[in-house]
Amino acid sequence: MAKKEKIKSLFDNIAPDYDKLNHILSLNIDKGWRKKAVREIIDSKEPLKVLDVACGTGDFTIEIARKAAEGSSITGIDLSEGMMKVGREKINAAKARATLEYGDCEALTYSNDLFDRISVGFGVRNFEHLDIGLKEMCRVLKPGGKLVILELSVPSNPIIRWCYKLYFLNILPAIGGMVSGNRGAYEYLPASVLHFPAPDRFIGMMREAGFSEVRHKAFTFGICRMYVGIK
Repeated sequence: MAKKEKIKSLFDNIAPDYDKLNHILSLNIDKGWRKKAVREIIDSKEPLKVLDVACGTGDFTIEIARKAAEGSSITGIDLSEGMMKVGREKINAAKARATLEYGDCEALTYSNDLFDRISVGFGVRNFEHLDIGLKEMCRVLKPGGKLVILELSVPSNPIIRWCYKLYFLNILPAIGGMVSGNRGAYEYLPASVLHFPAPDRFIGMMREAGFSEVRHKAFTFGICRMYVGIK
């Protein structure tokens, strides 16, 4: 089974418990990270056309829609219908101006130069072919458009990194498995972070995909990083 199909099945299975576990296991720190990223995305009072890639249950999509100017268009895409089912319920409850639809970032169905902003919140590490996904996002961005990526990362400080790995590789899978009944999913999630390219390498990949002015910022001792690139 291709990685893409495994990811879809994994997230379909854990979708009902994903939000609860995500906030518990991150101690709600993830909410602050998203707010900082949204300020980077919604940096204009003009209406924006935004694509939220790997939107999952829609937390990022909803925050973007709340802050975007009247007349903006916010679309979230994901491979997992299970996750988006939860997301659509949250969007309806929040009365957010956003839509979620099936989409594969490695084969986007949108025309060139369409979006003002593209966001990815904690999903880029799940791409099967990261280089293709980055190039596709660059293709559908307007010239001058901005890509903002939030992704978990391994801290560089050795002491913090040791504590991080202890929690991530042992405690998180145990709790996640106990609550969701799917320990394997919560073993995959930390492993995907550990195997994600280091910041310098990922910045290089963004440049190779066609982005300029690429920069990144570390949050909470490097547990999370925000990458920004301009087409």
